Amino acid sequence: MHKPLLTTEFLDRARTHYGDDEAVVATTGERFTYDELGERADRFSAALQERGIEKGDRVAVLDPNTHYHLEAAYGIMQLGAVHTPLNYRLTPDDFEYILSDAGVDAIYADYDYAENIEAIRDEVQTETFVTNDSDAVEGQWEEFDDVLEDAGTEYDRPEMAEDEIITINYTSGTTGDPKGVCRTHRCETIHAYLTVAHQQITDDDVYLWTLPMFHANGWGHIFSVTGIGAKHVCTRGIDAGEIFETVRSEDVSYMCGAPTVLNMLTSHYEDHEPETTGEADVRLATAGSAPPEATIRTVEEEFGWYMKHVYGATETGPLITTADARRHFDDDSDDRFRIKKRQGLAFLGTEIRVVDEEGTDVPRDDETLGEIVVRGNQIMEQYWEKPEATAEAFSDRVEGYYHTGDLATIDENGMIAIQDRKKDIIISGGENISSIELEDTLFDHDAVADVAVIPVPSDEWGETPKAYVVPANGDPDDPGVTEEELFGFTRENLAGYKAVRRFEFVDELPTTATGKIQKYELRQEEWEDEERMVGQG
Repeated sequence: MHKPLLTTEFLDRARTHYGDDEAVVATTGERFTYDELGERADRFSAALQERGIEKGDRVAVLDPNTHYHLEAAYGIMQLGAVHTPLNYRLTPDDFEYILSDAGVDAIYADYDYAENIEAIRDEVQTETFVTNDSDAVEGQWEEFDDVLEDAGTEYDRPEMAEDEIITINYTSGTTGDPKGVCRTHRCETIHAYLTVAHQQITDDDVYLWTLPMFHANGWGHIFSVTGIGAKHVCTRGIDAGEIFETVRSEDVSYMCGAPTVLNMLTSHYEDHEPETTGEADVRLATAGSAPPEATIRTVEEEFGWYMKHVYGATETGPLITTADARRHFDDDSDDRFRIKKRQGLAFLGTEIRVVDEEGTDVPRDDETLGEIVVRGNQIMEQYWEKPEATAEAFSDRVEGYYHTGDLATIDENGMIAIQDRKKDIIISGGENISSIELEDTLFDHDAVADVAVIPVPSDEWGETPKAYVVPANGDPDDPGVTEEELFGFTRENLAGYKAVRRFEFVDELPTTATGKIQKYELRQEEWEDEERMVGQG
């Protein structure tokens, strides 16, 4: 029997089985049941339809993690229109590019960010502009709540097919112009099912929105948390003190946190020693590059939370692996840190390979480096109107697999461990050096709060590592440690050729809204006088 997999069914299910149960704790202090959330989504659907939005039209959402984002997302998708969330940390020029590239017809923008749309509204085809506080925004904007009140709840939901595009998520642009990642109903639905299974989401979970909803639809949690009937707790930003307080007061049981968020929580905990849980046990998911072992240890042993390390990319759903493989470690053993720092095993129904330049699988010796390629039902359909980029992404080394650009080893159990991005490998004097290994070592120094290591030009070696260091005392002019001391620290803890000899102390590192360090910006600055961004030597 075949039944179409549609994203609209997540909210439909929650309304059917959990209509009277609390669905959303809003940043305004309001609380909505699933019936109320559903009615507001219906009204937004009706309002968009009245303004000419049809199936297949792109509608953008620019919002921090508020209830408006959830209502708008489902209101858009119920029309078969394409939910196109935007990174709120971008510039007006970035928004002009994305709105034009996607051909967006309508946008809802939070009042804190609407001015960046107002600045370019005459340059784009978008005709409908809605915000949640029109008094706080210059220009002609409709008020979200007034729009809902005037619209009513009746709208025509079109027939939809599971292979139709329903979301476009733009990449963070760490390597150039953002690309629109097109995902179908089927992609999103299967990814949500996988997230429910591997993240162990249940209807009594209370999910705290510390991960941006715009980022791969909040890793699909706008679907999985809703469909399972759990509770959303919304936020307007990241504040460590507020996170701890909300975890306690709302009995939060599940949340996500990029390594930068974990650093903030760790620093706040060391300074204030807050209560870290309410009545519920807390599990936290972090993604991408593994946090330092010291951070994992603090989260688990001091906070009393359980950490799940997952991995993926916007193009892959994003989640495709998990290090939460409990048959491979003992919860009470320090050996678990070695496992949890890995990106881990493939999700159900997902095929992960690590291949060499010829597309041949590397040995499972946990030493040989190769690129991670993946195929699975949660992988994107295509890049929006970029057939050449799409073809390259699926055919570079191995035909039919998405090529992540991440370099990794794989062990005897098929568990991967990322060593670097292809563009971030440091080749110094012919030797490959992992920037991740250097960063992990420097993180262990008490004077280092955050660090990014990139290759920089060297007349002698072609490339040499350089570390951008955020000092623990917060003062880059007087960091409490010298470059010589940090060099000695790396020399003592690493092979001699890996020692970091160049440092720059900074206030902060450039990051995307999801906490990924934008090494591309640092590399551009260091290599701007060179013909190419790789060393010759």
